[in-house]
Formats: sequence, structure tokens, C-alpha cells
Amino acid sequence: MAYYDQYPKYVSVAEKKKKAKKQIEKLKKKNADLAPVVIDGRKIANTWWGKAWNKNLENYADYSNRISRGRSYVRNSAVIDLKIEIGVVKALVQGSDKNPYEVEIKITPLKKEKWDNILNLCNHKIDSLGDLVEGKFPKELEGIFTVKGKGLFPAVNDIKFNCSCYDSAHMCKHVAAALYGIGARFDEDPTLFFKLRNIDFEVLLKKTIEQKMQSLLENSDKKSDRVLDDKDVFGLFGVKE
Repeated sequence: MAYYDQYPKYVSVAEKKKKAKKQIEKLKKKNADLAPVVIDGRKIANTWWGKAWNKNLENYADYSNRISRGRSYVRNSAVIDLKIEIGVVKALVQGSDKNPYEVEIKITPLKKEKWDNILNLCNHKIDSLGDLVEGKFPKELEGIFTVKGKGLFPAVNDIKFNCSCYDSAHMCKHVAAALYGIGARFDEDPTLFFKLRNIDFEVLLKKTIEQKMQSLLENSDKKSDRVLDDKDVFGLFGVKE
């Protein structure tokens, strides 16, 4: 890093983006599946899952003061690669050095008892897989999913990370940028949230369908003015004919 009078040389946003773009083009020649995080507009995340991920991190005092360091980095296209697998995220973040820093974030899988409890609390509340993925569900489910330390989202002690940079801070700006990048990635594909936490999200839908079927069977001998035809049944479970 260049210095002038012991202060870091000012680098404009345009210069930072240009540097990141150049690095992306260079790396794509060697790695065709490079997956940079691209932020369109002022918001880092726009969907429910992306916003909820970022809000969860910002709600923890341990992270709230540190994670903000990564906002400008992710907005300036510094996260030049980010891939989400079961329980782990690997990213390349362009910093002041010539080569990008390697970031690895490990997320503890959701405990089975916690998942079972959430499944029970979601009784009859989710109508389709599409609604779940799009974040279109009753308000009470939002509380169940995001309750601090008990919901679907990881607590501070569920997150471990490291970065190849020389910053001695507990959370460097490159890790913070990658954490925000995860939220942005959920905008593109919310199902990656369930992959990261090692959750079979289809189980939630199947359980809801089973509960609805049981309810229909229990009421099958009761008189009703309305009879469901095949089309109505398909619609009830969010299934296309």
C-alpha cells in the first residue's frame, strides 16, 4: 500500500471497482466458474432471505461494529468470487494487495432438535415451496425463523472464519465483505441458505402437506357445501398440473 505523510493513499470508488473488474477478468481466464458478487443499486440485499441474513449478523453486538467495514467492499465489487457449500463459504476478496485474499467462513449445521422444533411451530402455516423460497409466509413465521439464538439463522458462536490477510482484527473487512456477499447471494438463490445450514427445506413443505391431508381426512365425514375437485387440490398444495 502506498503512503503519503503516513496516511494511506486515497483510492476513489471508481478506481477500486476498476481494480476489482480487472482482477475478475484476469482470474476468469484461469477459472471459468468464478462467481463474483455484483450489487445492483444501493441495497446489498433485496429479498427476504438476504435481508434477514444481514439483519441477523447486525443484531449481534459482537459483529455489529465490525461487519459494517465490509459494506463498502462488497458494494465496490471487491468480492470477486464467492461459493456456498454445505456448512462452508469460500471467497476471494480484492484488497490493497495485488492478489486477492482468501476467505473461508464455516457455519455450524442447524441442530436437529432446533429444526424439529421449528417444524412443529410451522404447523399448517406454509402453503407451497415457492412461498417459502420467496419469503412469502405469515408474519409469525418470520419471528420463528429469526428469533435470536433459536431460529434458522446462525448465532455468533455458530460462525468461524479466517482470512489470508495480515489484519490482526477479530473480523477483518475482507471477512465482513464476504458475510455481506452471502446475503447478496441469497438474493439470487434463497435455497442456498438451506444448503449452507444443511437443511432439507423440502421436509418443511412435505410436513405441511401431510398435515393438510390429515386435516382433510379428519373432516371427510363432515357435511360441507363445497367439494374440492382435482384442480382445487392441486392449488391447495401449490402443485401445478
